[in-house]
Formats: sequence, C-alpha cells, structure tokens
Amino acid sequence: ADAACASGHGSATALRFGGDTITYAELAALQDAAARELRVRGLEPGERVALILRDSPLFIAAFLGAVKIGGIPVPLSTLARPEELALMVRDSDAAMTVTDADADFLSGRAGPIETAPTSGDDMCFWQYSSGTTGTPKAVIHLHRRALFPSLAHGRHIAHIGPDDRVYSTAKLFFSYGLNNSMVIPLAAGASVVLDPERFSPDRAWRLIGTERPTVLYSVPTAYAALLAAAEAGTPADPSSLRACISAGEALPAPLAERWHRRFGLPILDGIGSTEIGYIAISNSAGEVTPGSSGRVIPGYEARVVGADGADASEGTLWVRGGSTALGYHDRPDASATTFRDGWVVTGDRYRVVDGRYFHLGRDDDMLRVGAQWVSPLEVESVLLSHPGVAECAVVGRADADGLLKVCAYVVLRGATPPAELDDLCAERLARHKRPRWTLPVAELPKTATGKIQRFRLREAASA
Repeated sequence: ADAACASGHGSATALRFGGDTITYAELAALQDAAARELRVRGLEPGERVALILRDSPLFIAAFLGAVKIGGIPVPLSTLARPEELALMVRDSDAAMTVTDADADFLSGRAGPIETAPTSGDDMCFWQYSSGTTGTPKAVIHLHRRALFPSLAHGRHIAHIGPDDRVYSTAKLFFSYGLNNSMVIPLAAGASVVLDPERFSPDRAWRLIGTERPTVLYSVPTAYAALLAAAEAGTPADPSSLRACISAGEALPAPLAERWHRRFGLPILDGIGSTEIGYIAISNSAGEVTPGSSGRVIPGYEARVVGADGADASEGTLWVRGGSTALGYHDRPDASATTFRDGWVVTGDRYRVVDGRYFHLGRDDDMLRVGAQWVSPLEVESVLLSHPGVAECAVVGRADADGLLKVCAYVVLRGATPPAELDDLCAERLARHKRPRWTLPVAELPKTATGKIQRFRLREAASA
C-alpha cells in the first residue's frame, strides 16, 4: 500500500468489500492505524500476533501493520475448532490475538507510522500447514522471500497487472489464499474482491456476476461445486474472467475438461505448498495438459527423487526457489526431514514426462497392492469421469487375509448404483487397481482449506 501511494497510485482501488471500495491510500491509512494499535497493545519487534480473522480489510491491515512494526503475523483458520485454535495460539507463543470482535481496532489516531528496521533474513510471518496428515505445523517465512510469488507465478502464469480484479475462494489464512488475495495482487497494483463468508457455490457465482473479477483463484473441490451449481441451474456468468487458477490439491482431468467444455476457460492447475510458499509448478495459458501440474515456473527448480536418492522419472518431488520457507517452528525433526539444503521435500509423488509433472499422490497415500504400486489419483480420475460421482477418495484397506486392497469412498449425485462404478473401473483399470469396496458417503472429511483428509478415511477403513 505504501509503495502504491509512493508511485502515485494511491487513488486506485485496492479492495472491494461488501460493495465498498477501499483505495490504496485508504488501505495505507488502515495499515498504519493497525500498526499503531498493535504497538499500543504492546507488540514488540519479533513477537507473534495471532490473527483469527475472516477475509476483510481488517485482516489485511492487521497483517501489514504487524509486519510494518517488525511483528510477526500468524494467520489462523477461522474454520478451525476452538481446541485447534487454542493449540496453535499456544504453539506460536503469540503475544496477543486479533479477532473479528476487535471492531475498534482500526479507529485509532490517524497518521503515518515509521517502518521498523527489519532485514531480509528476519522472520516476516508464520503460517500453519493445513493438517492433511494430522497436527498442523507452523511454517516460518522470511522477509526476503515474502514477495517472490508475485515475481514468479504472478508475473509468468497469472500475468497480474493494475487492470486486474482478482477473487479467491481460498481464504487469507491459507497460504494459497494469502498470496491470491494479498501478496500478488497488491504487489501488482491490482484490486481484490474480499468475501468474509465461508465458500458456497451460489454465493461465489453471485460475487463473480456482480464484482466482475478478471482472475479466479480456487481449489478443485470448489471448482467442482461451482460447476455442479451451474449445471443445476444456478445463474453463472464467467464472462469477466480471463484466467482460472487452481492449486491446493491435484485437479482431476475429467473435472478440468468438463469446466473447459462448459465455460470455454481452461483451469491453470499447479502444485505448491505452505512450505514452498506458493505455486512452483504450473500449467500456463499457452500450454494446458489436463491431469498434469504443468512445468516448473521460472525462479524455481524441481527434482523427482527415487527411493535410492537419485534423480528419477518417478518418485518424490523436491522443490527449491525464491519463496521457500526457513523451516518449522519448534519441530527440528520434521524440519530436517522436509527442508534439506535449500530443497523442500514435498512428500508428493510425481512422474515427469517431457518436462511436465504428473501427480500420482502423496508418498504416504500410494498403495502397494499385489506387489504393484497403485496411484489413488488414477483410480479417482476414473471414478470422477462418471457423471454420477461428485467427489471421491481412494485409500487402502486390509481384506480378511490382511492384504491391502483398494477402497473407494464416493459422494454420489442422485441414485447412482455402485455396480455402474464397478463396471467402469473394470473397463478402464487393471485388476489390481480396481476398488474392492466402493462405499457411498454423504461427504468426505476435509481440512478447513478443503483438502481431503485421507488419514481419517484410512482410520475409518481400518476400524
């Protein structure tokens, strides 16, 4: 906000919220008001401040205000259970907490406030991993790496500029959402549509219709819901959009193809993580391969490492680049496993074909069935190609002999007979890849950011 004002763009729109417009000059004033209030409350440089805030101008002002005075903002999920929030507040050793109840937080005395003398190697913010495998971990990001997503994905893939208006269904407390709705657009002088409410496809389509964003950032689960709503008759007008971006989990090829057929817009899917800092591998507007995460974005490097530790065409994805995190807070063993000589060991299993990266699943999700590897994503892609399947997830389950077999949990549209899905899998999958069990469920367990929690399905399968 300060940079936009200094460059003469203070009157440009920074935020759209509840039908109101906030300019860059107004955002700079809100940021300084937040910084002053944090200082009055006693926040010292290097101390953490927990932000339990919905997407709003208050979130962005509190985040930027904390950074400006040398504090370390720690966004926490507003969708987390109270006991989870309490755990993260304790783990972060936050000096104070800002919530939506702090209605007077931005009403203090106006006027600019001096920026703290931080260095590039100082901690800028912490962000908790989304907990797909269990307890979230605090990921530490440095000042010198905080803006890199705007120079990489923002410049080379999304091509964000001052004329853009972006809307993200992923919330600001999520690493993906923080970059979508703050770092990348504000660094480019673009405007951001903020929605404080939990995602719903009908509400999202209304916002897209009224706010007319040019770029939509979302996740596969939300794209599926948006598509289903449009197919069910919800008014859906994507005509303002020039780009649709996806990350957070692998985008199934059938979903990408259905979206493209209906709306004429490709979805640019990519892979990133809280530890990487943002998306490091992505499809681009000129080259979209459904089912692929795309190619490495300039500014990053990637390796696929086999079981022997050597580079391979299939194995675990390692990434390094300008946005990667320092490590985990107070988790030395986990840090040593994930952060190695500048590389982030993602735990995602990939295959590389002609420079394109194809996601096979998490290392701990891959199934060994009949002495052969099975990718859950391959099975899920087949199931999702059936029009009666809204969502699905595949895990391993032991049979009566204790041998691991494929188990599919499916969320159905209407009264789709499971036998139809069995026939589809028999037609398109090798025998060892076919689900032994196809179990209809009302919903799949997910994190607050919409990622499927496979470990909970594995627990259910083994119960």
